[in-house]
Amino acid sequence: MKVSPQKTKKIGKFPSITILDRMIAWDLLKTVTAVLSVIVIIIVSRKFIKVLALAIDGTISGETAIDILILKIIVAVASFLPAAIFMAVLMVLGRMYRDQEMAAIATAGGGLMFLYRAVFLLVLPLSAMAYQMSLYAAPWAEEKMLILTNKDLETADIRGVSAGRFSEYSHGDLVFYTEEIDENNQMHNIFVQNRQQGKSGTITAAHGYLKNLPSGKYIVLSKGERTQGIAGQANFVLETFDEYAVRIEKKSSAVFYQSDAISTEKLEESVKVKDKIELQKRFAIPLGVIFLSLLAVPLANLSPRGGVYGSLLFAFLIYFVYGNISRVNYSWLKTESIPLWLGKFWVYALMSFFTLLLLLKLYGLRWVIQEIIGKFRK
Repeated sequence: MKVSPQKTKKIGKFPSITILDRMIAWDLLKTVTAVLSVIVIIIVSRKFIKVLALAIDGTISGETAIDILILKIIVAVASFLPAAIFMAVLMVLGRMYRDQEMAAIATAGGGLMFLYRAVFLLVLPLSAMAYQMSLYAAPWAEEKMLILTNKDLETADIRGVSAGRFSEYSHGDLVFYTEEIDENNQMHNIFVQNRQQGKSGTITAAHGYLKNLPSGKYIVLSKGERTQGIAGQANFVLETFDEYAVRIEKKSSAVFYQSDAISTEKLEESVKVKDKIELQKRFAIPLGVIFLSLLAVPLANLSPRGGVYGSLLFAFLIYFVYGNISRVNYSWLKTESIPLWLGKFWVYALMSFFTLLLLLKLYGLRWVIQEIIGKFRK
């Protein structure tokens, strides 16, 4: 029986996604999730120890510590997504080479472009996600952490106030006690001891409440007595008052933003060199996802007998070199050793050249050209 040409003609320039494409992409997704989870847990756990130390000291509240943990996870996911994808591609394709699955795929007609198509079925959506996280989510998280930390530093002196317990603040310069706090946050039977400019003072009052004033936050005390003087001397001052205010929190100060906490929109409008460099760092994350994936495909075929740990070690080594080259690039940009336009692409041009060398070593020049041209003709 003859088959009419119309029934065998392919519709469209590119072939449809096959079951094998989806299988490789699904394996990559599971591996990326596992690798990224391990990396984020390790990195965030190390950084969160410092945050816990601040929470234990009372510098920040427990709620703020949890919020900072979540925000640090966002920043870590954005920063280490390229490394996770790079290692995942090496692990998945390396396993397929070791298990002779690649030989079966090659026998069925699957070549280099098939592998890239299957890999980039996942890499392209992840690069778009990396773009959003690097340029928008991570700067927002950094800014939020600065605001939360700054706010808690300002309110550290009143954190932990509770009825029936002495609380010490400002390294012992302020001791506060209240016998009762009612439903309206009014404090009753208050005792305050503070030291200012070498003088010690004690204040007792029947009632008190918190009040925000232009110069900061105060405890306004009513119906009480105040004693002030220098220990060991007889010239103490004793006075009674109807109302007296003790400042416990200074007026909020401006938050000084680091470059990684500045929004991308402001960086694009800026003409400063350091802002342009920071913008390049953010674009480096989605670009790293793409170019590291391009590099990982031929790397997985270099040593298929190296085992999973051999692939991971090789991935760490390559990523370490890539990270150091990127840092050198940023250092050269800061010192203006190279122009900004060159710093945008020479690292990725070098990675592309290295990828091409690996492809030529594995397949040969003629085969690579035929593979690329053949796919575009279909």
